[in-house]
Amino acid sequence: MPLRLDIQRRLTARSERVKSADLHPTEPWMVLSLYTGTVVVWNHETQAIVKSFELCDLPVRVAKFVARKHWIITGADDMQIRVFNYNTLDRVFMFEAHCDYIRCVAVHPTQPFVLTSSDDMLIKLWDWDRKWTCCQVFEGHAHYVMQVVFNPKDNNQFASASLDRTIKVWQLGSKSPNFTLEGHEKGVNCIDYYNGGDKPYLISGADDHLVKIWDYQNKTCVQTLESHVQNVTCVCFHPELPVILTGSEDGTVRVWHSNTYRLENTLNYGLERVWCICGQSGSNNIALGYDEGSIIIKLGREEPAMSMDSSGKIMWARHSEVQQANLKTLGETEIQDGEKLPLGAKDMGSCEIYPQTIQHSPNGRFVVVCGDGEYIIYTAMALRNKSFGSAQEFVWAHDSSQYATREGNSVVKIFKNFKEKKTFNPDFGVDGIFGGFLLGVRSTSGLAFYDWESSSLIRRVEILPKHMFWSDSGELVCIATEESFFVLRYLTERVSAAQESKETLTEDGIEDAFEVLGEVQEVVKTGLWVGDCFIYTSSVNRLNYYVGGEIITIAHLDRTMYLLGYIPKDDRLYLGDKELNVISYSLLLSVLEYETAVMRKDFTMADRVLPTIPVEQRTRVAHFLEKQGFRQQALAVSTDLEHKFELALQLGELGVAHELALEAESEHRWKQLAEVASTKGQFSLAQECLHQAQDYGGLLLLATASGRADIVGKLAEGAEKDGKTNVAFLTYFIQGRTDKCLELLIKTDRLPEAAFLARTYMPSQVSRVVKLWKENMSKVNQKAADALAVPDQYNNLFPGLQQALLAEQYLKETHVGVRPAAEYPLIVSNEDRDVLEESKGFITKGEMTEPGEAERSMNESPAASSEATVMEEPIPIQHEPPSDPVPETEKIFSFPEEAPLSVFATKDLQDLDDLDLDSFELEDIDTSDMNLLGHFLET
Repeated sequence: MPLRLDIQRRLTARSERVKSADLHPTEPWMVLSLYTGTVVVWNHETQAIVKSFELCDLPVRVAKFVARKHWIITGADDMQIRVFNYNTLDRVFMFEAHCDYIRCVAVHPTQPFVLTSSDDMLIKLWDWDRKWTCCQVFEGHAHYVMQVVFNPKDNNQFASASLDRTIKVWQLGSKSPNFTLEGHEKGVNCIDYYNGGDKPYLISGADDHLVKIWDYQNKTCVQTLESHVQNVTCVCFHPELPVILTGSEDGTVRVWHSNTYRLENTLNYGLERVWCICGQSGSNNIALGYDEGSIIIKLGREEPAMSMDSSGKIMWARHSEVQQANLKTLGETEIQDGEKLPLGAKDMGSCEIYPQTIQHSPNGRFVVVCGDGEYIIYTAMALRNKSFGSAQEFVWAHDSSQYATREGNSVVKIFKNFKEKKTFNPDFGVDGIFGGFLLGVRSTSGLAFYDWESSSLIRRVEILPKHMFWSDSGELVCIATEESFFVLRYLTERVSAAQESKETLTEDGIEDAFEVLGEVQEVVKTGLWVGDCFIYTSSVNRLNYYVGGEIITIAHLDRTMYLLGYIPKDDRLYLGDKELNVISYSLLLSVLEYETAVMRKDFTMADRVLPTIPVEQRTRVAHFLEKQGFRQQALAVSTDLEHKFELALQLGELGVAHELALEAESEHRWKQLAEVASTKGQFSLAQECLHQAQDYGGLLLLATASGRADIVGKLAEGAEKDGKTNVAFLTYFIQGRTDKCLELLIKTDRLPEAAFLARTYMPSQVSRVVKLWKENMSKVNQKAADALAVPDQYNNLFPGLQQALLAEQYLKETHVGVRPAAEYPLIVSNEDRDVLEESKGFITKGEMTEPGEAERSMNESPAASSEATVMEEPIPIQHEPPSDPVPETEKIFSFPEEAPLSVFATKDLQDLDDLDLDSFELEDIDTSDMNLLGHFLET
């Protein structure tokens, strides 16, 4: 049976004739040397050119990566070897290596050696550690030496191919060849060594259109491959798969089975003659070079032939050799998440077919190996042959006693106890089959589920799956497609009822057989179920699990990994890569069981499992509960203070939130709690929170909005003490305590603003403030300081000052304290009052001292009164005695007692910290006398 390897084209790069191609061992790069004298580096993942070198005007016949040195070594028809650093694009070295065209360069895998071959019939060995000294010259060929290649099993040995029709095998340090292989009738163009350890083989291709396989130990030709109709230009033993690739001037690449030498496939991409083939160890990529460009193809499966049973025994295949490793041998070894496990491999024997897949039966007793269009079932313990047959696909049923095979695109066979039970032809053909609780059959029209026992149709759905994963209970199934995956619930009871009644049966099966639980837009590479949790690796190399509509990321993987299984007693998940390395990640079974119980709404079980979950995992569980809508339970489970606080706010548990805020002492949390408390009308709590957060702006808003005069008084002193001068100024101003506002401006060195404030509201303080202003200004500009006029020195410049002083005294004498909000409609607004006129009436009644005496008195004592004074007082002249003071409330803040809140209306003063003289508008000063400013601005 054929190998049936998948072949996918990864990159097509049009260019001039490609003479050589090489793949980088770690980066997604391909380097091409062109007949036009150019070297190009392509990224086959991004489909873009990474770098390009213009070497010379003659053909460049070879370019090779030296990954350990970050080099590209080239050889051209100008007889020069050039070495470039592919990161910096700098030329590292250049020298003339031969006296004719350079045909090939071979890099030693470990030593600093490079072999070159040329049309001068010589092979030379160069040492780059010795400044590219020529260490040895190998002479013996009688024509052009077309290719040289190191033996991967013995790095001191190499082979050469020449147009003299011979292949010679050489030893480093020896002048003459070990031996010569003759058999081709025309010149030999290409050679390659077999990479596996079981065969001492060498392959060659020549102008006689033949490919020959040589045993270099017995020095005999073991096989001749005849298929090409033109010169064979390149040959390659695939480093991983059991295939041989050959290219020819007939434009085709032929794929041969390296064990049977059967022709498996012929590739013709229409790019004219083939000149080079390059494979890469550890990769499925193959680079092909043509007359009109280059192509990268992916050959075979990327997923390794690897399987693990429920007890922790892992089985894998290296070429045709089957090996086993046991996780129990790790013992008490400490396992780090994501680290390679130190597993010892035990040889189980050689398989008769090349394994492309290995799969344990659900009970772990058997293992099936598939490949070459055949399957062999072995006992897992001793690898004894239990059954075999022909099949393109093989799948197990959930009970291990049954399995199914696919032959061709129309026949499915079901076996039970290793005997054929039934053969049937699905209605729409079969492109693939899937095992599990039901037998899945994919066709071009969709997916059909069949019963294992009766092979009757259960349900047909219009989904084209790549993979299918059943839970152990058979209740849940994940169907993964090219773009997303679906999670379905299989309703066994409805299926049984429908089969008995036969009333709801349709041509597409039973309509109610499945219930769709969700669709996720992620591509699943491998997956498995643990309870109701679906664990999977995604196309972007993330290890996730899906439960209840939510995706939880376990780890970000640095490379493509494939799930092997989950060991509940270890609470660990195991994965493997294509190099057959095994890594592990911790995933607690108790967490999965708890989340499964919550999804099933089995809260009794969830409560039983919860105590077994470690404390450090509780927050993760709480986040899951929150997403499922169980916030109250999440609050009880979470151990993260921030998370608990957020949940408490969402649930309105302000008492709990208050305790958490006290514990955390976070300003942000206090502000959050204050906001929620305010919306719920708990103003006492809001006040405490704002106080704890030192949010004086919020306190001011809360106090004024609620009419709390006592709190406003305490707030002013607290804000000033803590340096919150903006809030302190505004608070004093609201209370009518302009003397405090003035002292605050003086204290903060805002003397111009203090002068404006004094002239507007406290004219008795103008002289003192202007003197301070002049003194301060003199330190910067004496001329400007001298230009400032002081009222007691230049009384003629302030004609309305005396009347303003009388108005200030009038307002002081008629000031009324706190008034209830109910009287607001009775109070005359500032805009409707003329204080100067009111003060005249006050004077005629003899209720004030002579103007000169008042001025002298106030000038002698700047802060004459502890009472708040303002220029505009919204209390009518015929005022009532002050009402009873507001009863003292609970003292939340530790501020000193202060004067009661005034209810007079004031202008909305801008934040004084934002004021400057250049932008100050005269209209902002509520006075009819501008002489003070006039004299200053005039200068």
